[in-house]
Amino acid sequence: MKTPSDVVQRTFGHRLRVRVCGLCFSGDDLLLIRHQGLGKLGYLYAPPGGEMHYGERAEDALTREFAEETGLRVQVEEFLFIHEFLEPPLHALEMFFSVKTTGGQLRPGKDPELADHEQIIEAVRFMSAEAIVEVPREALHTMISREARSKDLLSRRGYF
Repeated sequence: MKTPSDVVQRTFGHRLRVRVCGLCFSGDDLLLIRHQGLGKLGYLYAPPGGEMHYGERAEDALTREFAEETGLRVQVEEFLFIHEFLEPPLHALEMFFSVKTTGGQLRPGKDPELADHEQIIEAVRFMSAEAIVEVPREALHTMISREARSKDLLSRRGYF
């Protein structure tokens, strides 16, 4: 039987990927997805996002990924920064944008690259700074674990 980590490695590992990620707030609460099979602890909280398809604009990829993963429709607001995610077997250049919701119903979505029995999205929710601090640092996306206050991410610029 394949573990979530095996599925992640087979589907996304051992290649360089270009991803888009969205920082979406409700008040001061940041939207995060809990993925199984990622990270040092076997799960990882990360902002919604995913791999761009050839010929797809970054903003279009991000709105598609939000719909697939969260059920929400979003408007892309502003490009913020690039982050290089490197935790073998995963390697990705991630473009982060601020987004705002325009509709939809928040729900855990599906990753179309994975079969129904291999899905890795466990939960999708807006999390307060206090709730994020309770998550072990190793189970947070690197950019989230660097900021004491989630909203500070919106002022980041550059390459991380």
